[in-house]
Amino acid sequence: MALQDAPVYELCVLGAGPAGYVAALRAAQLGATVALIEEEEVGGTCLNHGCIPTKALVESGRALRMIRRASEYGLRLDGRVEADFAAVVARKDRIVARLVRAVKELLLQRGVSLIRGRAAVQRAGSVVISTAGEPVEVRYRSLLVATGSRPLVPVIEGRELGCVLDVRRLLGSTRLPRSLVVVGGSAVGIEMSDIYASFGTRVTVLEKFSILPRVDQQLARRYLAIATRRGIAIQEGADVQSVEQLDTGMARVHYVAGGAARYVDGELVLLATGRQPNSAGLGLERLGVAITPQGAIQVDSCLRTAVPGIYAAGDVVGGWMLAHVAAHEGLVAAENALGGERHMDYSAVPNCIFTEPEIASVGMTEVQARTAGFDAQVCRFPFSANGRAMTMGEEEGVVRLVYERGSGRILGVHILGPLASELIVEGALAVKEGLNVRQLAEIMHQHPTLSEAVMEAGMAAAYGEALHFRAL
Repeated sequence: MALQDAPVYELCVLGAGPAGYVAALRAAQLGATVALIEEEEVGGTCLNHGCIPTKALVESGRALRMIRRASEYGLRLDGRVEADFAAVVARKDRIVARLVRAVKELLLQRGVSLIRGRAAVQRAGSVVISTAGEPVEVRYRSLLVATGSRPLVPVIEGRELGCVLDVRRLLGSTRLPRSLVVVGGSAVGIEMSDIYASFGTRVTVLEKFSILPRVDQQLARRYLAIATRRGIAIQEGADVQSVEQLDTGMARVHYVAGGAARYVDGELVLLATGRQPNSAGLGLERLGVAITPQGAIQVDSCLRTAVPGIYAAGDVVGGWMLAHVAAHEGLVAAENALGGERHMDYSAVPNCIFTEPEIASVGMTEVQARTAGFDAQVCRFPFSANGRAMTMGEEEGVVRLVYERGSGRILGVHILGPLASELIVEGALAVKEGLNVRQLAEIMHQHPTLSEAVMEAGMAAAYGEALHFRAL
């Protein structure tokens, strides 16, 4: 298509992941003409190879554990219960396909032009899309780059072997490995280790530093103990050097820990060592867009780049690299691209890890609060004292509330326990709105619910003691 014949879209979005497709939907809501360019599938990594497929596996694993615990609930179950992993994966694939289809339908209903192909910026005001047919040129008034991230592959000898996988390839396999070595103990590595352990895989996690670096360290240490009891071997301080394929078909991972050379064997090796912004090859530098050495596009609080009319959102700007952060950035960027002046606020970002039990946090940890100069205090309430948790048979865990002495202002909420991912939104509201512990304690919570544990932590902070728990 010649440039003079190309339609001019008010917003052109590169990438249809959480940031991109949400931005496209919001811009269309506001009446704009929108082109959404995607090289692979709508939904990006989150919907197709991350958040949604892993949660489908989490729920299958949870169901398996509950069935095996039937006797604890007064139920008699005759016969052995086993996972049909191929059927588990098929269920995961059906859920993903259904959600992808739903997003596509929403985009169609809102009038968004969805174009399949890889985009590159040739000149200001237009992008060229490489498609299966002839290249397509799209003109725009504003451009939003939301091209996400890609796996960060560590420099490890043997990383190219067939037994070494990233999360995407592992999730695409219908074979349940008998043993799995996970390289990387941050959120993704720990969540994947927890998932596969729930199906009976023998899992070893090798982490160079400490696991779950973004999690309150009291909760991280507590989860480490729980995971160890469940049979997950976690080796912190492990510097992985190489992977070799043995004649037996097993993979051997060599690492150094405590100054000594060691190794561990597994059928498969998962590299879960983080992700990096996916900004290469777009041609943005031609227009003067600033990109860090790590590949992150530099933006201001309105998600504007240094080039007028060009915005960026999601993993490609670095930072949190969470789907819900990306979606929120997409909303902000879309509104600003159409004339708004909305600023991003990262003070209350909820972060969830879908382990067993779940881990969720928002705001500052105790260490972060004190480093920031607050006279920070911590109150806690255990789920073992919560009636709903008892009825569920899920008593492991605790709510930790970080607050400022004097004002009582809530600085952070950190939860290890059942459905922590659902409970944390109350903490996010408290942190964002600047609530104090007395206000939290005085909100009526329905009974019996897990949310009462959050209220009780507030009571412990406001009144010096929780109602249903007395620390010895």
